[in-house]
Amino acid sequence: MLKGLGGLGDMAKMMKTAQEMQTKMAEMQESLNAITVTGESGAGLVRATATAKGELTALDIDPSIFNPEEKEVVEDLILAAIKDAQQKAQEKSASEMEQLTQGLGLPPGMKLPF
Repeated sequence: MLKGLGGLGDMAKMMKTAQEMQTKMAEMQESLNAITVTGESGAGLVRATATAKGELTALDIDPSIFNPEEKEVVEDLILAAIKDAQQKAQEKSASEMEQLTQGLGLPPGMKLPF
């Protein structure tokens, strides 16, 4: 009898699972381009919008902050809004990845792609 063939079924199952995951990962990467997050600073005076991949797509600045003497304050608010949007994008991306990998039995905290 060929007792060693039982492992081949497991290998085929693993390969199928890996292919399914690869497809899901590609779909998720595409969906991250469609998901947007908005970061803000100065109580909403400056808003930065980015995709969940972190690409900045829009910047909205309330005209009331345009005072030449406060140029540095405006620059700081813009940077803070962009950083906030990037942080939210990173969190959203991680959340989407966690949902994708939940059913795969990977160790907690394992980050993909490797």
